[in-house]
Amino acid sequence: MHIRGAVLEEIGRERPYADSRPISVCQLELGDPGPTEVLIAIEAAGLCHSDLSVVDGNRPRPLPMLLGHEAAGTVVAVGERVADLRIGQRVVMSFLPRCEECDACARDGQLPCTAGTRANTAGELLHHTGHLSRDGDRVRHHLGVSGFATHAVVDRASLVPVGDSVPPEVAALFGCAVLTGGGAVLNVADPRPEDSLMVVGLGGVGMAALLTAKAVGVERIIAVDRLADKLAMAEELGATETCTPERIAEEGIRARYVVECAGHPAAFETAYAATEPGGMTITVGLPGPNATVTLPPLSLTAEARTIVGSYLGSAVPARDIPRYEHMWREGRLPVEKLISSRIRLEEINAAMDHLADGKAVRQILMFDHS
Repeated sequence: MHIRGAVLEEIGRERPYADSRPISVCQLELGDPGPTEVLIAIEAAGLCHSDLSVVDGNRPRPLPMLLGHEAAGTVVAVGERVADLRIGQRVVMSFLPRCEECDACARDGQLPCTAGTRANTAGELLHHTGHLSRDGDRVRHHLGVSGFATHAVVDRASLVPVGDSVPPEVAALFGCAVLTGGGAVLNVADPRPEDSLMVVGLGGVGMAALLTAKAVGVERIIAVDRLADKLAMAEELGATETCTPERIAEEGIRARYVVECAGHPAAFETAYAATEPGGMTITVGLPGPNATVTLPPLSLTAEARTIVGSYLGSAVPARDIPRYEHMWREGRLPVEKLISSRIRLEEINAAMDHLADGKAVRQILMFDHS
């Protein structure tokens, strides 16, 4: 079938992207789903720093690639071995499929699936398939989803159904921002109400971590960022304290759990310095592959510190997304408040500029199939 989508043509073009236009909005061909795969009509897709990191070259991927990894839509058709989804059902797409057979999948979310990671790196779906082309030439899949398009074929392992009454833009946020930020809180920190928790870096993932900490009753939540607008938003979302990294250093502000969500070495160093003795530094950010940090190793032993890396919030999506849906239905997790704007596919290059400049928490691409 013919679809319309946003294809990254070249990595590392100069900004502003609105002028250099590394992403083309074009017509592509999408093949039929295989036995374990599903055709989805995309309804909403969020712009995340993981998309930007491919555009700017921090995380190189094979090109050309149809971007987008945080998305939701409805089932159009299923492969012959998919028996548990119905046509028209709303589903969330998870950017790391789980084969449920490798040793990593047996670690309860602590490690990313080996087969899923291999497929994502190659720009393929889980079972080494690819269904995208343009004028006869192959186009790669982005993280098993490629959600910046009218339709996508994905493996069943990348999908989690939600209630049809969940708005598509909310469902999309469950697939990355909430899984990653919320999972760092629920799956790794697991704080008690009396514990203090700090979030460093207030993009979509950081704000989702903040909302989740608030939802589970953490009484002291400290939000850290350099941008005043984001600090103000964090306060509106329930942070009990807001501050800049400079103030953290000057005043020695500390917390038992510190979640680093910026993906920058300086942010990680800030997060570690702000972790109190006996506390835990949790990093979910994705810095460049050559980034390094400097830490005082004695403090790990002398202060009984812990550093934990958490990919996708150490999530098992099929287990965790229903939990977030339940919290949202109860009114405890208002993730719709993270949406900065709803945009059209043709605005994708300018939207990447907004993301790079820190002017948006979550921009949502909306698709109308009526």
